[in-house]
Amino acid sequence: MASSTLAVPSLAATHLARQRLLGLRALGLCAALTLLALYALAAGSYDLTPGRVLAALCSQDTGPGAVVVRSIRLPRILAAVAGGFGLAVSGVVIQSLLGNPLASPFTLGISHGAAFGAACGIVFLGAGSFSANALFATAGETARISGVFATSLCAFAGALAATAIVSALALLRRLGPQAIILCGVALSSLFTAGTILIQFFADELQLAAIVFWTFGDVSRARWPQIAAMAAAAGGVTGMCLLARQDLNALLAGDDVAASVGVATRRLRLWGMGLAALCTGVVVAVCGVIAFLGLLAPHIARRTTGADHGPLVVHAGLWGALLLLGADTAGRLLAGTGVLPVGVLTSFMGAPLFLFLLLRGGRS
Repeated sequence: MASSTLAVPSLAATHLARQRLLGLRALGLCAALTLLALYALAAGSYDLTPGRVLAALCSQDTGPGAVVVRSIRLPRILAAVAGGFGLAVSGVVIQSLLGNPLASPFTLGISHGAAFGAACGIVFLGAGSFSANALFATAGETARISGVFATSLCAFAGALAATAIVSALALLRRLGPQAIILCGVALSSLFTAGTILIQFFADELQLAAIVFWTFGDVSRARWPQIAAMAAAAGGVTGMCLLARQDLNALLAGDDVAASVGVATRRLRLWGMGLAALCTGVVVAVCGVIAFLGLLAPHIARRTTGADHGPLVVHAGLWGALLLLGADTAGRLLAGTGVLPVGVLTSFMGAPLFLFLLLRGGRS
């Protein structure tokens, strides 16, 4: 009897110690993200000292350095943080709801659908090119700015269309997780073919705009778009935290989850819808950023386990850290900020994707 009574406090103490450890790791990720953001504010083709960065942030400096910090680098950093956090949490949701470690917004064709929608917007609505110079647009550039927003709306519509097709096929045909991934691969091929067809008939300026958009770039985001990405990321994160027990139950299978009162179909409908909404907003603003929604959740799982409470927070922080790190590296390596962040995230994500495929093939 004595040993059994001592076991309960021991289990509680172990759980409390684990929660404290996870909290410390989350604080460590926040600290690393803050330090990287401060470094990204200071480093670049126009180097600034930490003192000048703080002066610009506190509105105590009105010189060129303040313009670089507040009008160019700060929006870019916040866009990377919000976009990376949103894509990572969306990847957690999709992987959990489908029960497949290879599921992500990229592998389901959502990003390719957004690229197709953006290509349609650029060619048929005349968006023009994307550039950080749009932040300083004059009245004469109003038509081009409206075209950029129209293209973002078209990209968002393409992302939602891809999600609607996959969800409809899954519901009508009752497809399993593996079949849904295959549907996403097929849709990715279809949307890619459509994008190439539009590029074939586009002129030189439209072709350049399409190619630049599909590279992925966080510098094009403005304050309203950053707010939209932050709201979308916050919405899907809040949904995950509120439904974390249901998502944990779903890991044991649909039958087990249903036996404890989880409405699995409604959970999947809402979860996939919010994940698609968040992905659509991020991709519509930043372009195609490959593999981030696949990479960040797997990194977080290795330190947090499968509990969706800490997993969502850690995955989001890892996503923000990875995207900001990739964007900062792209700025410093290229010198002029033209190295696409989507290329760097692909370099990070492709090896992990191949590793997961090979490990799944052996099992």
